[in-house]
Amino acid sequence: MRKYLLASALLLAFPLAAHAACSATDFTIQDFTVGAGGGRMSMKGKLVNNCAEPAAAQVEIQVKDASGNIIASRKGWPAGTTNIAPGKSVRFDLGRLFHYDPSMQTYAAGIASVRSW
Repeated sequence: MRKYLLASALLLAFPLAAHAACSATDFTIQDFTVGAGGGRMSMKGKLVNNCAEPAAAQVEIQVKDASGNIIASRKGWPAGTTNIAPGKSVRFDLGRLFHYDPSMQTYAAGIASVRSW
C-alpha cells in the first residue's frame, strides 16, 4: 500500500517538476532612461517577459559615483503582484525610490528576482 501511495505522490508531482520555472534571464529591460529635474528622479523603462509562462520580475536599479562605487540601490516590482503574460511587457518608473545627489554618475537596471504570484 505504501508503494502505491509513494508512486501516486510522485506522479502527481511530476507534471509540476516538468515545467521549468522562469528565471531572471527570461526577462529583459528595454528603453531604460534616467532623468532629473525639480528635485525628482525619473528612471523609466519597459520590463518584458520572454518566459513561456506568466511571471513577474523584481527590477533592481544601482546608482554609481564617478569612481564606480555603488551609492544607492533600490528594488521594485513594476507589475506589483500581477504576473506578466508571456511576450507582454509593463512600463515602469522607479525614480520615486531615489533622491537626486550630484555625485550620481552612472545607472544600471537589472533583474533581481523572479516569481509567479
